[in-house]
Parts: sequence; C-alpha cells; structure tokens
Amino acid sequence: QYITALQQRLWEGHFIDSVKVDSFALASGIRKFQQSKGITVDGKAGNETIRLLNETDKDRFIRIAISLDRFKLLPEQMPPRYVWVNLPAYHMKLVENDTVLLTSKIICGKPNTRTPVLTSAISDMITYPQWTIPTSIIVKEILPALKRDTNYLARKGYSLIDGKGDVINPGSVNWAKYTKGIPYKVVQGSGDENALGILKFNFPNKYSVYLHDTNQRYLFSRGIRSLSHGCVRVQEWEELAYYILRYDYRDRDISAGIEAEDSLGAWLARKEKHTIPVKKRLPVYLRYFTCEGQDGRVQFYEDIYGEDKLLREKFFAGK
Repeated sequence: QYITALQQRLWEGHFIDSVKVDSFALASGIRKFQQSKGITVDGKAGNETIRLLNETDKDRFIRIAISLDRFKLLPEQMPPRYVWVNLPAYHMKLVENDTVLLTSKIICGKPNTRTPVLTSAISDMITYPQWTIPTSIIVKEILPALKRDTNYLARKGYSLIDGKGDVINPGSVNWAKYTKGIPYKVVQGSGDENALGILKFNFPNKYSVYLHDTNQRYLFSRGIRSLSHGCVRVQEWEELAYYILRYDYRDRDISAGIEAEDSLGAWLARKEKHTIPVKKRLPVYLRYFTCEGQDGRVQFYEDIYGEDKLLREKFFAGK
C-alpha cells in the first residue's frame, strides 16, 4: 500500500511514466522529484521526501501567501546592485541592474543557531582572518567543554586571551565558577584550518555574523546545508571578492584596479592577513523565503527554521 501511494504521487507529478513501475524506475522518479525540490538526491523515500510528496495544494497556497507577505517588507525599489541570500534555498545571488551576475551555494545556521534576517552593506574584506568566537557559542559549547576538559581549546586550535591581550593557560582557570560567560576571548588564529576559511566579508550588524569562505568546503555538496553557527559560508567567495574590487575601481585608474586585484591574489598566495576597505559598499539582504519564482515555476524549499509553521498556526488555523 505504501509503495502504491508513493508511485501514485510520483505519477501525478509526472516523475514516472506509469502508476506501476519497477524498482529502478521508481528510484529514478524519486531522484527527479528530489532534484526538483532542491533536497538531497539519493533515490530513497526518506522523511523529507515523503513530507514534500504529501504537501497539498492548500499547503502550497499558504506558503505562497506567507512569502508574498514577506516580499511586501522589502524596499519598494531595490538598490542598483546587492547581494541576496535566501536561507531556505541555500543560495546567494549577486545582482546588478536587475541582472544576476553570480550565483553561489551557501551554508547557513543550524535551527538552534539560526542565521538572522537582516539588511546591511559589505564594508571591508579580510584575507586570512582570525575568528573571535562569539559569546553565544562560548556559553553554549566552549564553556561546557572546558569544564569537562581544559585541553579542549588546544585540540581545536583555539587560544584563550585576557583583557591585556596575553595568552592564558586554560588549565589555570577555575571554570566551575562561570555559567553565563567568561572574562576572556577565545580566538582561532588565521590559516587554512580556520573556520572562516581564507576570506571574510564584514558588514555592520548586531548579531556578529558575516559572509565568509570555509575550511569545510565539502559540505557544499550536501542538499541540506543549515550547518553553521549563524554566519553564511559562500562557495563562490573568490568571485564575489574580485567583483567587489573591480567595482570599487570601475570609475578610477585602470592600473590601480589591476594592482588591487594582484595584491589580493598575492596576499592569499602568501597566506597573509590584510583588511581591504570597500569604498562602494555593497548592500546585503539576508532573507527567509520558502518559495520563489524560478524559470516560470514556483520553487518550494524546506521550512528549515519553522518560521512558516508558526505563521500558519497563527493566521491560518482552522481555515
């Protein structure tokens, strides 16, 4: 009965040619369905696949209505150029004059360390950055780990820094007396193993999040990519960085622009830390849309943070 219902749904969606097919054709149909939904393509009818197959027209109508309400919160006129990150879609777009110049896969925050919705503008880029770990991560993860084992920081490649900038031995601290924070900074030095990768894009915000490269680039091959502590990891970070440089020098001396690009390449090759100010700040929109138009169709994405579910229960209960 389960297989019959599965085949029926796939046939109704034109993913298989007949209501009854063999196991090979069934797996092929499941893969086509998974690819159309932007989820992990494995040919297996797992929980997420079944949930999406069971989604009704009413469910989709409500999700479209919620997304349209979110679109109303955008500016009436978007800026001439901007970076658009849609978290449930796991993608970033670089837009200039209504043309998409660059698309990239992204990795966003886990459901318990969500990437916030915000609007800002890229102010500078840093090659081979250090990572100063936010207080929220220290409280949730690092402090409990230090209470269990003071060698935790050394294994992770982190340093403990006091207010004077001196490195402190974690074994010399009584961690039991701290619960809501610590009077130290926890820093991961720059390098190829740094969690931020080898380039970071800063933009002002109260959440201490940013766009950056990653030292775990293999994760971009996954279908579900809500995996970070809240920052946004960008697969095509290098193309974005060079675009920003070229635009900064677009109306200036050509030789100066070439020199700036050469400098960035040299600093990355030599693994040097440098801060590059962005003179023409690039607007950034981090948004949460579980559906959007794509190639003449409505593309639906997983409600990774349960935001649609909350709004549905509030405004569509009993309807």
